[in-house]
Amino acid sequence: MISSCLFLYVMRRMKIISFSSGQPESITDDATALVPIKTLIETLPLASSYLLYMLITMESVRALNVPMYTTLRRTTVAFTMVVEYFLTRQKHSFAVLSSVGIIILGAFIAGARDLSFDSYGYAIVFVANICTAVYLASIARIGKSSGLSSFGLMWSNGIICGPALLIWTAMNGDLQALMDFPYLFSPAFQAVMLLSCIMAFFLNYFVFLNTTLNSALTQTICGNLKDLFTIGIGWLIFGGLPFDLLNVVGQSTGFLGSCLYAYCKLKGK
Repeated sequence: MISSCLFLYVMRRMKIISFSSGQPESITDDATALVPIKTLIETLPLASSYLLYMLITMESVRALNVPMYTTLRRTTVAFTMVVEYFLTRQKHSFAVLSSVGIIILGAFIAGARDLSFDSYGYAIVFVANICTAVYLASIARIGKSSGLSSFGLMWSNGIICGPALLIWTAMNGDLQALMDFPYLFSPAFQAVMLLSCIMAFFLNYFVFLNTTLNSALTQTICGNLKDLFTIGIGWLIFGGLPFDLLNVVGQSTGFLGSCLYAYCKLKGK
């Protein structure tokens, strides 16, 4: 997040990007003045939902096995639809509802062999789903009401969340563990870390851009579609995964649901 803010600051100072969705504002040396304090306050709900999303998602990963975690996380699309309705009164057509239902059905088919029940695990993943839905819906809502561009939203989010996450990592020992890492100053590690920061920056930017231009639901479904390609490419490149008919059927069903949703959006349904 610190790297993202640094990238944004440099590009803003060089007048490559604008934090406003309208005309570029004047450049100042004051970091907070790049976005007015009033606008920063307006983005506090976005920053709060992001912090909850980050912390609870990390906990949910540890609570369940990977197949069951993936299955339950794909139900985020349903939570996103509900949150969109309450925050923006967004309603969807029957075709869109059907495509979401197919995606969720595919997720449960894919994870059918791992349907082990863990009340804590299920609860924390569903809370993570709610936080994800609120986070994405907040991007869409605040992006339209604040007048900020995707870069401006990322900057405001980073300025607010960066110090909070730094304090959190110091309190739970992660910061000290980083400082004690033996290869911290290794050129190879630094190069990989830099590439990771760059990729994270672009990933966050496209999440913000897609959510503000389209909708929180579209971004959630794109995330599910990304998982399908990740599994497919990983299987082709690394191999080692046993063939499971249920998993293949489930992944294909989810892909069909995503394609149906894309068709509905293209047709304006």
